[in-house]
Amino acid sequence: MGARRLPGVAALLTAGAVIVSGCGTPAPHRAHASSPVLTPATTTTTPAAAGGPAAAVPAATVTAPRKTLKLGAKGEAVTWMQERLTELGYRPGKVDGKYGGTTLAAVWAFQKVNGIKPTSTVARRTWEALETPRPPRVLARNGRPTRAEVDLTRQIMVMYVKGEAKLITHVSSGSGIAYCETAMWQGKQQRFCGSATTPTGNYRTTWRASGWHKSYLGELYNPIFFNGGIAFHGALSVPLHPASHGCVRMPMNVAEVLPGMLGKGVPVHVRGKFRRA
Repeated sequence: MGARRLPGVAALLTAGAVIVSGCGTPAPHRAHASSPVLTPATTTTTPAAAGGPAAAVPAATVTAPRKTLKLGAKGEAVTWMQERLTELGYRPGKVDGKYGGTTLAAVWAFQKVNGIKPTSTVARRTWEALETPRPPRVLARNGRPTRAEVDLTRQIMVMYVKGEAKLITHVSSGSGIAYCETAMWQGKQQRFCGSATTPTGNYRTTWRASGWHKSYLGELYNPIFFNGGIAFHGALSVPLHPASHGCVRMPMNVAEVLPGMLGKGVPVHVRGKFRRA
């Protein structure tokens, strides 16, 4: 969900406006759903359990195709990339040899974790990183073995299960821009204003909804709330920059599988700050 800039803070004090924080409905009784619509390697590294340092473990030799790929490419090199991303915990979608938008989001996440400026072009640096990948940077050093970590600086989310990074995804968090939106809510037209931020801190998952959930600021797919009205959720638009009202947007295919991995009461650690270029 996007947010539009206002002339100043005074605009938030419009008569009749409801000041809100987050992008969803902070109470389960308001949820309802509707139909949906987005060099060879000899070792690799994995993060240690409970937020410990990364540890080197033996791995089979991996040799990437090294063929430059652009969005829309098809063929065996794309299939290899999709299989490798899946093996490393990223979610490129169906392994079909087609480089589309779902695979692109996984490429972005991988590039960001490996210190590569995210781009749709897969060239030498990305192939080299796929051969010898870095693990995600651990944010919660004393975190529980099963937890979610949101890196606002890199705009990624990592789901750890029993100390292993099982899911790594590109996300888009709160834009940081003040907004006012008018919407029909609870049978009447209301105006909602706030600052589109994703607060840092330590939280736990609370309630969730299946399918499309309508909130006063738009629709969220398979939302999992962890801080009041702030949730992880699928979205049709997940750009490289923060763009939401405060929630953590993720690709639709990731939102499909996350509810089966992220239960209720699981710790969520949000760290960092995005710096616009």
